[in-house]
Amino acid sequence: MKTIIFPILLVMNVILTVAIAGTRIKDIAYVQGLRGQQLVGYGLVVGLNGTGDTQRSTFTLQSVTSMLKRFGITVSQRELRLRNVAAVMVTALAPGFAREGGYIDVVVSSLGDATSLQGGTLLITPLSAHDGTVYAMAQGPVSVGGVNVVAGGSEVRRNHTATGRIPGGAILERSIPSTLANDWTIVVVLMQADFTTANRVASTINTQFPHSSIAKDASTIAVTVPEEYRHEGKMVEFIALIESLEVAPDVVARVVINERTGTIIIGGNVTILPVAISHGGLNIEIQSTPIISQPNPFSQGKTVVTQLTTVAAGEDSTRVYTINGATTVQDVAKALNAMKLTPRDIIAVFQALKEAGALKAELVII
Repeated sequence: MKTIIFPILLVMNVILTVAIAGTRIKDIAYVQGLRGQQLVGYGLVVGLNGTGDTQRSTFTLQSVTSMLKRFGITVSQRELRLRNVAAVMVTALAPGFAREGGYIDVVVSSLGDATSLQGGTLLITPLSAHDGTVYAMAQGPVSVGGVNVVAGGSEVRRNHTATGRIPGGAILERSIPSTLANDWTIVVVLMQADFTTANRVASTINTQFPHSSIAKDASTIAVTVPEEYRHEGKMVEFIALIESLEVAPDVVARVVINERTGTIIIGGNVTILPVAISHGGLNIEIQSTPIISQPNPFSQGKTVVTQLTTVAAGEDSTRVYTINGATTVQDVAKALNAMKLTPRDIIAVFQALKEAGALKAELVII
């Protein structure tokens, strides 16, 4: 007899977050102009052990033919039989103020039908920005951090082997353009726009450097460089001082729910008004029993196997729980734990609390 049980409520994974106080400005904001440059290029990975692109990837054959012509070798594309070469896209992110001669990491991703890049080496590949300007050249052995072995119809795979990395695999051929200040004014940009946080950042900077900053909107704070820092080398010192200042960012009351994984994130400012809760769980049990039907002797019949399926459903007995108002994350967690709810129970409860107006927070379901 085969039994399959489908509980409506699954495993709990509740993560509570608390409000952050005393956070450095550099951890919640950045200085406008200190932007990096995303780079991309097309290249070939060679030295694979029969795991490269097949004949169906015609662009790989064309690329190999073109490459060989550069070395004075002419070969027809129809005569190539390759399995140790793979066409790849190479991507990288060059940080702001990166200078010529610096090294950056690159990510190599298969473009054709190669099964693994393990053991391969990327041939020299130019990396360009969106405007076509070449900023770096990439080359080196690819590290995939996994394994993919196929033998006798069986396959063993660990991690994703069609993508790999080359630490320090690209050398910058030119510096990344960046602008630091305009008319002795720098702009501090919040990573998460919030009017309260922007105002607190401006106030904190004015405490250290009076009348130097003003919040333009929910994400930008304009800071005027004082006269004593308008000299060579002093600008860096001024920005370092601003980055080290601490503020208390405002946190929006929010509950984030991932129903697929059962993950629930409760923000630090979440509160629940006094409310009574009654929630019942439904358990569904399906049992499958094989029944074998044997034919009569010498009847030339066949043995038939059928399944007898029975379904049983039951509802757990529940009680009515009262919450006399929860003002902190710990109070919310304590109230929910006392009800011994599973994740899907909690998800349903939060949705009902929001509809009832008892949950004073934004409910986000992803």
